[in-house]
Amino acid sequence: MPHRLNPNLIQIAVLLLPPAPLLSIASIDTVLGLANTISDEALYKLQYYSLDGAAIPLATGGHYPQLPALLDSKATDVLLIVSQTPPFANDPRLALLKPLLNSASMIGAIDCGAWWLAACGVLDQHRATLRWPELRAFAATFPRIICTQNLYEFDRSYFSCGAGVATLDVMLALVAKQQSLGLAEQIAESLCIEHLRTPDTRQRTSHALQLGQRQPKLSAVLQLMEANLEEPISSDELAQHVDLSRRQLERLFKQHLDTLPARHYMQLRLERARTMLQRTGISVVQIGLSCGFSSGAHFATAYRAHFGLSPRDERAAFSK
Repeated sequence: MPHRLNPNLIQIAVLLLPPAPLLSIASIDTVLGLANTISDEALYKLQYYSLDGAAIPLATGGHYPQLPALLDSKATDVLLIVSQTPPFANDPRLALLKPLLNSASMIGAIDCGAWWLAACGVLDQHRATLRWPELRAFAATFPRIICTQNLYEFDRSYFSCGAGVATLDVMLALVAKQQSLGLAEQIAESLCIEHLRTPDTRQRTSHALQLGQRQPKLSAVLQLMEANLEEPISSDELAQHVDLSRRQLERLFKQHLDTLPARHYMQLRLERARTMLQRTGISVVQIGLSCGFSSGAHFATAYRAHFGLSPRDERAAFSK
């Protein structure tokens, strides 16, 4: 039986921002190509662009061939913004991107694409998501955006997703919305995908959830740590919270995570600080305070001991 199809060819423009994730590119190509093949009708026309017409470095190495500049494109039905990394602070490419966002009736953000859209100021009061390592810094940088840890999000004329195979999920969801659920299910079946994942599927399982019922006390302590990075709780207080002695808690951490509670807690705080240094323009001192360090000097010393360079050097190196 033929599917109920949109009689109009849907034009999709894909803007690749370096470094472009190859898996996301392949997922977009595969789902839309199969939509055309299975329906035996040209439903989608796909064109890739760069901001300036140059070749695009790929995250896995090599380059995507030279592409036309998005500035030269005509109006399109769907614009996809694809990048594995956010823009850096005061990125001049944002000024090129922002006026181009009016060229599409629907805009999608793949991987870290949501950060680019947010920096252009178009996602305020919208639900959005992106690759999970960036979520905490994203939420801190854009408090007016409803940031979620879900696999993908559709909110009015915008949609976004996490990294990797989440691109498959969001493209299948797009086909289901624009064409039919039956067509999306047939595409999934041809890819050996057992079922379509819903948008409220979580991107990742934390250490705490992984341990779950097997180690409920350790799981509870890990959740406390992740929820209290700005004002760290002492190891003694963490142990008391789950009815253990400090020594018993240390044995649990050593057995299951091969580290000590204080060391693991410090690593969580420093990893959050690193993400904020790389992705936001917040001052180094303010980042240190928001990650539980009592002073800029304390933060710099701990950061250098863990990562081998100062917070300021980290930010400068990433910007380059």
